[in-house]
Amino acid sequence: MNNILSKQIALDYCCTVSDVIDGINHFTEYSFSEGRRVFQERSDCFLKIAVINGKLLFTGNKDIIVWCRKKYSDYGAEWFMEAKNMHILNNRLYQSGYRIETMHPYYISETISEVCTDDYEIHWYFNDEIEQFRGDKRFNEAFAFCPKAPDVIGVSAIISGEIIGMAGASMDSDNMWQIGINTDRNYRKAGIGKMLVALLKNHLLSKGILPYYGTSVSHLASQRLAIGAGFLPEWVELYTEKIEK
Repeated sequence: MNNILSKQIALDYCCTVSDVIDGINHFTEYSFSEGRRVFQERSDCFLKIAVINGKLLFTGNKDIIVWCRKKYSDYGAEWFMEAKNMHILNNRLYQSGYRIETMHPYYISETISEVCTDDYEIHWYFNDEIEQFRGDKRFNEAFAFCPKAPDVIGVSAIISGEIIGMAGASMDSDNMWQIGINTDRNYRKAGIGKMLVALLKNHLLSKGILPYYGTSVSHLASQRLAIGAGFLPEWVELYTEKIEK
């Protein structure tokens, strides 16, 4: 298991690196650890769950963690997110005024890819240069403009002066930065997204940063793009949210 990832997940789930890499499910009360990933972080963490390294990690509010420990201490990770189990979990969350928000598969890459950019003009953007794209819906996946996890690098493909694809990286933690991608719908399925994501992850790896890529469990095109750019699936996270009345 990647060393940067295991250390990051330990911070995110308020446990030790040993807890991440062993074969046992772990349950911890959540605290705001220094160095945690902060992308779109909420003011509380009632419950979040990671499926990683063939096991489950739970962190959150003390009461829900007590319930989860009783329910899932010996539960297998492989089928944890089946719909029938999610229904049981969601019913328990509702009792506390929360619900499942979403589940995302995450990918990492540890290797440099060969990338051909012959057909495009490639332009890089750093830090304040990204501000010009604030509010530009064309690049809402590349740049999230999250105050706690700033967008720090972008790379675009340009044809005839027009940007037809943009990949961006946000500094979600010191050593793991998340990549997002937008491609003009008129140029999709041409390999532009894969090219830009590979370029950006190559750059991050060269700086000692571990690039990671998250998407929806049903977004197959995005998952194929990640694999095509040299990423492999590494973990899945479940997030919860407070029910607003």
